[in-house]
Amino acid sequence: MDWESIKKVTGILLEYLPNTLKLFAVTLLLSIPVGMVVTLLKKCRFKPVAWLTNLYILIMRGTPLMLQIIVVYYAVPMMKASMERDGSQGFFSNFIKNIDTRSDSYMFTALCIAFVLNYAAYFAEIFRGGVDSIPKGQYEAASMLGMTRMQTFFRIILPQVTKRVIPATSNEVITLIKDTSLANIIAYAEITMKAKQQMNTYSSIVPLFIVGIFYFVMNAVVTVAFAVIEKKFNYYR
Repeated sequence: MDWESIKKVTGILLEYLPNTLKLFAVTLLLSIPVGMVVTLLKKCRFKPVAWLTNLYILIMRGTPLMLQIIVVYYAVPMMKASMERDGSQGFFSNFIKNIDTRSDSYMFTALCIAFVLNYAAYFAEIFRGGVDSIPKGQYEAASMLGMTRMQTFFRIILPQVTKRVIPATSNEVITLIKDTSLANIIAYAEITMKAKQQMNTYSSIVPLFIVGIFYFVMNAVVTVAFAVIEKKFNYYR
């Protein structure tokens, strides 16, 4: 490939970079709070809830993300086809039948659901480890000072947990950036899929090296950002 071709491929990848960043941002913004909720459910004293939560985490962490994407993406079309054959009626059936499974919005929604469910399970285990690492004496001391459970959690426990889970969270976020490339399995227009198309067009692997640089730069930015965040929490030792 000559320089003009490389510039052209780079321009095409830049055009589809927002799709990759959008999938990354939505997954990160949703999976962290969902992961916190899953952590609380896992620690629930009502055993059936804790067992179901453990089963969810086991399934999400024990099966490939690629497989989860395929299952989520094809679940609605299969349900839709089955309901149309059976002539099912009702609110749920009509809702499923009215979903346009060929639209880009459906594809993006399916990807977000699969990614959020997967990463929420990982973040839940990270947060659980952080919470469990706090000595119980801190809860007892806060109680003796007259603080409520909510005040204890948000003013004393949460800042320390945040500090302790930053390195593990950083690793998961870096993995998330790279995992966005799995979206091409259902032909979502992101940079990896476009790089593969350009590779076939030019019969060259240079587009793959270019997309590799894109991922490297994004991960470098994330690494620096988490380093700054970790430095901000250095007063919790």
